[in-house]
Amino acid sequence: MKKEFQIISDLIEKNQRVLDVGCGDGTLMKHLKDTKNVDTRGLEISKSNVQTCIGKGLTVIEGNAETDLKQFPSLSFDYVILSQTLQAFYNPEKVIDDLLRVANKAIVTIPNFGYWKVRLHLLLKGTMPITKHLPNEWYNTPNLHMCTIKDFVNFCSKKNINLFKSLTLNKNNLSAINSKNLNLKNLFSELGIFLIEK
Repeated sequence: MKKEFQIISDLIEKNQRVLDVGCGDGTLMKHLKDTKNVDTRGLEISKSNVQTCIGKGLTVIEGNAETDLKQFPSLSFDYVILSQTLQAFYNPEKVIDDLLRVANKAIVTIPNFGYWKVRLHLLLKGTMPITKHLPNEWYNTPNLHMCTIKDFVNFCSKKNINLFKSLTLNKNNLSAINSKNLNLKNLFSELGIFLIEK
């Protein structure tokens, strides 16, 4: 299991109700269900991933978070997870609003476009970078809104969203973000992991 998923799992208490938005093949959902007795539901845009999840005995709905989160009643979950998907939405602000409507807390992870290797690649090669967390070419990437860790922290501040926990991941090294180290974390981290609440 990916290190990112282990960190997300550690942020969730046992016996909770969790919605995994963009749940992929259900790896994280299955882990939460098996190890934390979590009541998991998934929302996934890919038909083949939905079938894979169902094959694992998971409850998943095929749909698009931008249009289909509205079908979930307010506060119907304790946590909602959005893993490395925020940058692919046309309106990420609306998606964050919907996440914090359907659950008390949201866990959002983002690939960091402010990471030094991304900056250096763009500076030296003059082309959009390809990394482990940004594996696509510019023409076939699902990413519409490039976002840095600092952008997301500033967004939460502007929207009065409480950053309950702000973490970064670089290779397998996990560390916390605070106001004093934000610029350094923005430069040296591949992934931002945020536990947010309204």
